[in-house]
Amino acid sequence: MTLHSDSILQVHGLSKSFSGVKALDDVQLNLRRGEVHALMGENGAGKSTFMKILIGLLTPDAGEILFEGNVLKNNDVNNVLKQGISMIHQEILIVPELTVAQNIFLGRESTQWFSSWLNDRDINQQAETLLQQIGLEVSPKTKMKYLSVAEMQMVEIAKAISNNAKVIIMDEPTSAISDKEVATLFTIIKDLKAKGVSVIYISHKMDEIYQIADTITVLRDGKYIGTKSAAELDRKSLITMMVGREINTLFPEKSSSKGEVVLSVKNLSQRGKFDNISFDVHAGEVVGIAGLMGAGRTEIARAIFGLDTFSSGEIVLKGHKINIKSPRDAIKNGIGYVSEDRKGVGFIPALSVKHNITLASLSNHTKWGMIQDKSESAVATRMINDLKIKASGMDQNVTHLSGGNQQKVVIGKVLLATPEIVILDEPTRGIDVGAKFEIYKLINELTTKGIAVVVISSELPEILGMSDRIVVLSKGKQTALLSKEEATQETIMKYAMQH
Repeated sequence: MTLHSDSILQVHGLSKSFSGVKALDDVQLNLRRGEVHALMGENGAGKSTFMKILIGLLTPDAGEILFEGNVLKNNDVNNVLKQGISMIHQEILIVPELTVAQNIFLGRESTQWFSSWLNDRDINQQAETLLQQIGLEVSPKTKMKYLSVAEMQMVEIAKAISNNAKVIIMDEPTSAISDKEVATLFTIIKDLKAKGVSVIYISHKMDEIYQIADTITVLRDGKYIGTKSAAELDRKSLITMMVGREINTLFPEKSSSKGEVVLSVKNLSQRGKFDNISFDVHAGEVVGIAGLMGAGRTEIARAIFGLDTFSSGEIVLKGHKINIKSPRDAIKNGIGYVSEDRKGVGFIPALSVKHNITLASLSNHTKWGMIQDKSESAVATRMINDLKIKASGMDQNVTHLSGGNQQKVVIGKVLLATPEIVILDEPTRGIDVGAKFEIYKLINELTTKGIAVVVISSELPEILGMSDRIVVLSKGKQTALLSKEEATQETIMKYAMQH
């Protein structure tokens, strides 16, 4: 295989199987210097497996990779990093007890002269510069465990930049950050391009792809479908390449009608996080919560669900004030919550699909303290079928599913507890366009059944496409409550940046 004159990385005939099932089958890629090359495909298309091979986390069964004209020996992560390939992973990889600076320079620590003592002062200074470059206002001395998911994602971006890589793989880098941080990232990517750095960019967000990508390669079911210039590939054609069929609209028609007020949040406050938040959610209604990173969106959801305490205010359910001290209290009161961090708190990695789905409603499948396997299996099978979860069976370990199917398992777990209110925090994070459409249909089905839904999302098209009303937050303050007719991307951003 010969390397094209302007290519930095070329892949040919890459294949990989797990337990006899082909995850990749004869995949190819040609990455040019200073290019942003988008890799697109549904969950399970093989994108993450492909990138893990490039970074040295997996060894291919067949195929060849050339990097700067030489065969890449990619069975060692450290070797790949030294060669000049770095990666921002979709699932955030951190050491919680170490500081931001220590995480950024993990394995590349500075030492004091004439000793092996770590030079924390030096790495703190370097980290401070990187954090300023990406616009993240946190101290490099802060332990990672105290950061939000969005802040952790920005630290991962800083780590990748710090490697001075020639190729940076970005796997869903904006899945947990807001539009303001996305704009900062895109500025960084343009600067990297100008320096000749190449970027392999994986995202399910069409708007992002068409903003920054020069070239698009599509995978489907582990197979190479095609490569085209972003300028010549329209969205409809791209979706067809990805899913093998046409999707006529990204947001399905809604047929539910608004009923009585189910949930009222009155003057809810949490010191240092949010202040004086008030809104109602009706049966059959979707209320969206929008705002930039650090606006307090997730913190409000966690307080309503009993994960965190609030300092003042009331939560009223169907006209009656309720006292929620824990998630158990919330579930008993008919409140379900899907966290933005599915890996950290959404599911138990050691358990099967079945056991994760029935986790929140296990009491419905016990008799005299014993789990009734037949009953548990029946409801798990129904939920797998209803949500179209792609798994080899209900007993498959949940970690072996794609990100989108893991998210469906988490949603299924919440729905089996038969909630009257469902709070969905970043419900389509890391999910492909086909799976997004299925989750949007599911949300509409919930509202048709009279369930009240709260959707928190960093994607403004999603907020606008799914919400009946929208609460806008800015630095913990509620700045607007907009009707569907009043809401536009410009209006939401105006109120989101008000403070």
